[in-house]
Amino acid sequence: MAAPVDLELKKAFTELQAKVIDTQQKVKLADIQIEQLSKSKKHAHLTDTEIMTLVDETRMYEGVGRMYMNLAFLWQVRMTKESKESVSYTCVPEDVIVDVLSLAITK
Repeated sequence: MAAPVDLELKKAFTELQAKVIDTQQKVKLADIQIEQLSKSKKHAHLTDTEIMTLVDETRMYEGVGRMYMNLAFLWQVRMTKESKESVSYTCVPEDVIVDVLSLAITK
């Protein structure tokens, strides 16, 4: 009778060990991700503080693909893109479009 209990305990113990190992791996992965994010945050903060110390007339460039573009130009492009995305378009029924097109063709 002791043998079946021992087998059940052994099976439960091995399952528990597998869960412990899996949990430890997940914790290590989470720690690595936290470390990477903290480094990225620190780098962004340092970059921001350095940029804030520059004079407003200083030209700055950002790498875009294989070239560098002036940041003032990039901001203009981004702002234009955002303003175009914020414009709301109204839906026009298809039969109205057909009527307008037929009027334009007949004239």
